[in-house]
Amino acid sequence: MLYGIAAAAATLLLSALLTGVLRVPALRLGITDRRRRRPLPLSGGTAVALATVLVAAGADAAGLLPLGAGVGRMAVAAGCVALLGLAADLRRLRWWVAPAGTAVAAAFVVPYEETGVAAGVAAVGWIVVATAAFRALDHADGLAGTVGAVGAFGAAACATAELMDGLAALLGVLAAALAGFLLHNWFPARAGLGAAGALFTGFVLASSAVFVRAGQGVGAGAAVLYALAAIGCADAALVVLGRRLDRRAVTRGRPDHIGHRLRRLGLAPRAVPVLLGAGSAGGALVAVCVHTGRLSPGAAWWVGAAAAVLVLVLVRRPVTPVFRPRQRVASASSQVSERLRVRSG
Repeated sequence: MLYGIAAAAATLLLSALLTGVLRVPALRLGITDRRRRRPLPLSGGTAVALATVLVAAGADAAGLLPLGAGVGRMAVAAGCVALLGLAADLRRLRWWVAPAGTAVAAAFVVPYEETGVAAGVAAVGWIVVATAAFRALDHADGLAGTVGAVGAFGAAACATAELMDGLAALLGVLAAALAGFLLHNWFPARAGLGAAGALFTGFVLASSAVFVRAGQGVGAGAAVLYALAAIGCADAALVVLGRRLDRRAVTRGRPDHIGHRLRRLGLAPRAVPVLLGAGSAGGALVAVCVHTGRLSPGAAWWVGAAAAVLVLVLVRRPVTPVFRPRQRVASASSQVSERLRVRSG
């Protein structure tokens, strides 16, 4: 217990420190995103991955928090996925590269001896889908970090119920790393998570859920896996449905994710991660209760119904910026000034 608390505290401080230190190198190397019309260094992804792996590996080597062979293999695979995400942050990759790399990594960590071949292949597919869905949550300040930390706590509770202390320790360290990152990512963000951190976090969460449910009932397992990833799944469904209705390519980026649409409803930037974090906490609570037998697997249908209502309410919301009257006047004035400047030049 004390070792776990000490490891979490060390991870939080290390993650916060690395996120701040790596901001300048990220800016110089061009590892940035565009938010509020200015570059946002994506130093948080490397910081979260490094802090999680270093503290977990160090505690395992010292014998304080033994991870076990399966969990250690998963941590190594997650590190490889983070490197793939870092490559995506450095330069634009084709849309299928990240899912393909994630599938290869997942194929090495799924416990086929407990799941069987058919269920193992399905688990690989789920890890790829859940990881990609979590990556898409990194579109608003504080959102991916909040949902990831809540999901890590939920998965850790399920692992603790199964006496998987090594897996629970890794998830606790990940939650602490995300908390340290959030010190820099809360609105207005000074650092972002990027593909490296989002793929790393999503992969660890999805793989951990598969580890916890391996060898148990399929129906309850599906309910637990979905409830833990409900917010990411809702965002993915919203994006796919919205783009298909607008007859746009699904793989083409656009500000039409769940956080963007909630902002169009008038929610404050800080309210978006709080609201979706609360929704993630509700899904995690249902997942833990289903996993421990306190609720039937059918409880996941309530989570799915709530997510469906959210998607249907938001899918027809406009995704283009809506200016206030003064902002419209200022924008029109700037356009006229720009035209006059061009003509005079």
